[in-house]
Amino acid sequence: MPARTILTKLHGRPVPGVPRWAARTACAITLLALPSCVWRIAALNLNAPLLEHDATAPAGPEPFDGEWWYLIGLSVFSEALAFLAVGLVARWGEVWPRWIPVLRGRRVPVLAAVLPAGLGSVALLVFPYAMVMSALGLKITGEPGGMAAHGWQIVAFWIAYLPLTAWGPLLGLLTVHYYRRRRAAPQRAD
Repeated sequence: MPARTILTKLHGRPVPGVPRWAARTACAITLLALPSCVWRIAALNLNAPLLEHDATAPAGPEPFDGEWWYLIGLSVFSEALAFLAVGLVARWGEVWPRWIPVLRGRRVPVLAAVLPAGLGSVALLVFPYAMVMSALGLKITGEPGGMAAHGWQIVAFWIAYLPLTAWGPLLGLLTVHYYRRRRAAPQRAD
């Protein structure tokens, strides 16, 4: 039971009426970006052997030197965006939390959550596209010249980045569920 308590503190309680599949999907979405974040930081910031490093090419950034903050910031931002999916099943996604001045305790308008989540789920469809392009040995722009990795490095890349392909569709599913649930629920004063 301690793990459930920790998850409840981190994510908030699911709203009554939220099915178990939706709550689990929201929690799963928060984990989808994690493997790619770890891979990115390890391969590019820490120079782990996850990519082929050409001796003639300019060396990448030294660990925690130069632009290291960008990749760490991108990873933190990705995880924060993924965490917002929990708002589609938790109370803080329906009623503004107490710590937000002016809005505290008021109901979150349905479209204020559905529009960004819906647009985000559509934008996240770039990941399945990018993975198909990578599988074809192309850049995301369609130009030849894929990633500089071979053998086990490619397997590690796919293990880290393949979960991102589910982020957009799962977020879309959760967004539709949130919309239907909120529209069907009677408006009550909180």
